[in-house]
Amino acid sequence: MSSPLMQAPPGSRGIDDLLAEARARLVRVGPRETHRAMARGAVLIDIRPAAQRAEHGEIPGAVVIERNVLEWRLDPRSDARLPFTHYDLEVIVTCQEGYTSSLAAAALQDLGLLRATDLDGGFKAWQAVGLPTI
Repeated sequence: MSSPLMQAPPGSRGIDDLLAEARARLVRVGPRETHRAMARGAVLIDIRPAAQRAEHGEIPGAVVIERNVLEWRLDPRSDARLPFTHYDLEVIVTCQEGYTSSLAAAALQDLGLLRATDLDGGFKAWQAVGLPTI
């Protein structure tokens, strides 16, 4: 017998569904492709919290914008936007393993940054192929 607290409300979707829907809209990029994209001017956004960056390291050249303020910093309409933000911005979002970054990149697309995507496998994948970290 299942508890009423464990019955999903009508119309709700689970995280697996949300993640699949987000990824269906993205053209995800791997670590080497991300590295090449950064060399041509794409902006890599690291949304990991400070503790995670301190424990695992960072990607040189990545712009740190923690997840809780991402949309405000990258929405061209926002008063809190960063100066480099514009609708045609090629932005790649990374997290530790590439899950939260997919949801974040889809949210950026919803704001009109249609070239937003994420780093498939996140920082962990970047590190695994031997790309530079600090």
